[in-house]
Amino acid sequence: MEKELFAAVMTGKGTGAISTVQVFGENSESVIKEIFKPASEKHLRYESGEILLGTIHDGPKTIDQVTIGCEADSSFAIHCHGNPLVAELIIKLLRKHKIKILTDEQLQIKILSVQKQNDAIAQEAMTVQAQAKTLEGTKIVLNQVDYGLGKEAREWLRDIDTIPISSFHKQVEDILSNSAIAKLIIFGCKIILTGPPNTGKSSLLNCLAGKQKSIVTDISGTTRDWVTANCKIESMSLELIDTAGLDDNLLVQSDNIDNTAQKKSLELIGQADLILLVLDNSRDIEFDYGIFNDFTGKRIITVLNKSDLLPKFNTNKLPSFLSNYVKISAKEQTGIDNLISSIRQTCNVADFDPRSPICFTDRQKKLLEELKSSTSKKKNRVIMSKLLKQIKD
Repeated sequence: MEKELFAAVMTGKGTGAISTVQVFGENSESVIKEIFKPASEKHLRYESGEILLGTIHDGPKTIDQVTIGCEADSSFAIHCHGNPLVAELIIKLLRKHKIKILTDEQLQIKILSVQKQNDAIAQEAMTVQAQAKTLEGTKIVLNQVDYGLGKEAREWLRDIDTIPISSFHKQVEDILSNSAIAKLIIFGCKIILTGPPNTGKSSLLNCLAGKQKSIVTDISGTTRDWVTANCKIESMSLELIDTAGLDDNLLVQSDNIDNTAQKKSLELIGQADLILLVLDNSRDIEFDYGIFNDFTGKRIITVLNKSDLLPKFNTNKLPSFLSNYVKISAKEQTGIDNLISSIRQTCNVADFDPRSPICFTDRQKKLLEELKSSTSKKKNRVIMSKLLKQIKD
């Protein structure tokens, strides 16, 4: 008797960066092999924990470039681009192969009931992979099951009686540090464009986003409210937010629309993953950099815009924490590649290893922080077990 195969779109309705189509059931590997063309045959293995890159084909027609997460012998996650039409084409293709289409909730229940899965990290990965903003992000999440955090926790439990507690603490610190970087790849990076009025913040947002989102004029202080745009640079999905130009004179005023805009700008800066301080390289203006004293621990890149004009800005005036600067011209679109490179380097994503152990849920982070401060081997064993299995206190 032929075994049933099932599939579902695991991501929400609407346009997003990534869509995930899950295929589950015995012999699902044979269907994947029929519709998937790998980018390289070298080291090609459809084994648990492997991440495959290639394209999905319907006969001679290419549907999309995808990554496929091999989650088990009978479970595969196809990560395609976020246009709902792409996921629908893949679903139609799977129907041709006599695969039963379910809702995401129906499929999750079926997978867990069949596999009787008690691996907490695997369960969380199944949920979080659908929230990832990039293919690279889904790859990082899926790698945590058999490699990454899952592998690390299993080795900790195995070696807990022979390895010094200080060694565990160091490994946990590294994981928490790497998690902050991985978060930008998985969930996206919020970038605030700020600085004095009329320095070209709106032009830079338009340049990075590749479309006209902000009003660009020669009138100082045009942007009063914030404007957002989304774009992708390599492994990162960026949310760009153009804010009202900072003016310390407006901050001291009260009950004023400009004062409200200034306070909102500072609030958004506080929420940012990365700050782009945009300055006018063609003017030598006075600006109170003390506004940024509360944000010195944040990632900040100083962008010297309008560098196609005669330079008049004195970089020696920049405080040390703002001395990481890049010269660009948003109008002429020069220096943008250097800025993108600086963004990736500042966020430490340029050389990030997708198999690095990281935590990707609040539950995991809380347990790792407990582990970092614990000096009891007995308590550590319980914490490590909780990482791998949902154990109640």
